[in-house]
Amino acid sequence: MNEPIPRRVPKKTLKGQWNLVRFRFQENFYALRGRKIVHLLHIGKTGGTAVKHALETDLVTSQYFVRRHGHQTRLDQIPNGQSVVFFLRDPLSRFVSAFYSRLREGRPRYNNPWKAHEIVIFNRFPTPNRLALGLSSDDAEMRGQAEQAMQSISHVRDSYFRWFGSEEYFLSRLADVFFIGFQETLNDDFEELKIKLGLPDSLVLPNDDVLAHRSPRELDRTLDEEAVGNLRRWYAADFKFVELCRSQAQQINVR
Repeated sequence: MNEPIPRRVPKKTLKGQWNLVRFRFQENFYALRGRKIVHLLHIGKTGGTAVKHALETDLVTSQYFVRRHGHQTRLDQIPNGQSVVFFLRDPLSRFVSAFYSRLREGRPRYNNPWKAHEIVIFNRFPTPNRLALGLSSDDAEMRGQAEQAMQSISHVRDSYFRWFGSEEYFLSRLADVFFIGFQETLNDDFEELKIKLGLPDSLVLPNDDVLAHRSPRELDRTLDEEAVGNLRRWYAADFKFVELCRSQAQQINVR
């Protein structure tokens, strides 16, 4: 009887499994030595790349072990009782940044070529304003294409609840939230986070646009009034969540 041929495990899967084992070992190692575990969630297009880069070499302090996560990690994957840090951003600004990031195929920091459907999207909607206006177009076909684009462009499609599940679940984990920062005040908030974690003054956010994965400053970020109204309706739940987090941050960040 022939032996079954073992299936090869993809390298990505093996790397992911190895990283999980390594991180679990680190968490247990530092927890046994009295460090509290702090997880940095990476919410897309909120300044997380810059923060992760700044913390690259200083993840252990006298009180904390900071574990940096990628975009895939959600709040419900963090064990109850372990702390969480995250940054948010005004949904309008986040939409514009996400649109241009994908328009540039992630360059220059990354290089993720367009998929076939994205070629159609960016030919039809070459600016974020055009896409947002398309949501209220009198042309049913264009309106449908705009809606499909909003649901398919990386980060544009992602509500904050991709990471937090629901407002109810977020509130149930509020005791685990260690710090909430905002992209609009990134430098000041990072300084506060450094103090709370006991990180050295020498740590700074990168100024380089590539390291921080920032869009070029010369891009047209204009949104017409109609476009703003469309986006406020589209991201209504996210606007509400940002306001909730702003109100909670005043207490959380100083406790």
